[in-house]
Amino acid sequence: GAFDYVLKPWENEKLLSVVKQAVDESRKQQKKLDKNVVESFFIGNSETIKKSYSLADKVAKTDANVLILGENGTGKYVMANYIHQQSERKNNTFMAVDLGALSDSIFESELFGYAKGAFTDAKMDTPGRFEMAQNGTIFLDEIGNVPLHLQSKLLQVIQTKTVTRLGESKPRNLNVRIITATNLNLKQEVADKNFREDLYYRINTMEIILPPLRERLEDKIPLAQFLLQKMIDKYDRNDVVFEESALTKIQQHAWNGNIREMENRIERAIILCENNSISASDLDLDEITSYDKNNDDLQLSDIEKNTIEKVLAKNNQNISKSAEELGLSRASLYRRMEKYNISN
Repeated sequence: GAFDYVLKPWENEKLLSVVKQAVDESRKQQKKLDKNVVESFFIGNSETIKKSYSLADKVAKTDANVLILGENGTGKYVMANYIHQQSERKNNTFMAVDLGALSDSIFESELFGYAKGAFTDAKMDTPGRFEMAQNGTIFLDEIGNVPLHLQSKLLQVIQTKTVTRLGESKPRNLNVRIITATNLNLKQEVADKNFREDLYYRINTMEIILPPLRERLEDKIPLAQFLLQKMIDKYDRNDVVFEESALTKIQQHAWNGNIREMENRIERAIILCENNSISASDLDLDEITSYDKNNDDLQLSDIEKNTIEKVLAKNNQNISKSAEELGLSRASLYRRMEKYNISN
């Protein structure tokens, strides 16, 4: 169809302007079409991440349960989605559930569904997340935070491949691929009696570990460029580039919040930058956080606690700013503070 029209007699300047706008719009539409055809994933060149994705390619061809381990913001959701997209279930539902965001009172109704009249507000029969993922993949994030008394209910579903809605007695068959993730050391949690050993072995047919950005130094700049293009597309911006000083800071910064922190900073920079270049200030990287090498021998949970304490101190205990820098919601940050006995 027509993009615009020019009245005769036309002015050359006006004609060129309209043609340029039409070409730009055509390119934008083509980008959207390309994006709908295939979802792009950034893998990187570091040996550790290539090993993780190589393992993902192998396990994607099966229906084996997968446990993804890694610090906050290392891309566990992206990895789960990648496995789904490479599997034979790719044309069916990919259902992501943040278990850490489900309170005890709604855990069963959200995951398993409920029958009409099962409780006060149950006004109609409602399927849970497991049923909604039928023939597809369900991704259970933060499984390490599920309380012990609810772990047994989760184990029952995974073990029997059936789900029973609240208020019903008849189980429903499930055909769902299960991928789980946590930032905790589940072996240690099992040893400390905080996580059921039988559930651990059920979800851990295959284990994939995602490295933090501090172990992927060669991937920092390419990842930043990938995320920048993602934000350019999201906000329909003309081409935007990083200033050299910004790239230097990106390489030097510790990125304790990993990929999620980088994505949040770049998104904010795209919104704030006044021209077509992003400075270190736009990224709020005038002062960078250096990586503490003493963290090497710490457990994931210790690293997370130390990171939260440092970020809170840096932001004068401001929850909103700290949550944004860590790539967490306020509620998730409060839960972690309570878990690690961090006072505010």
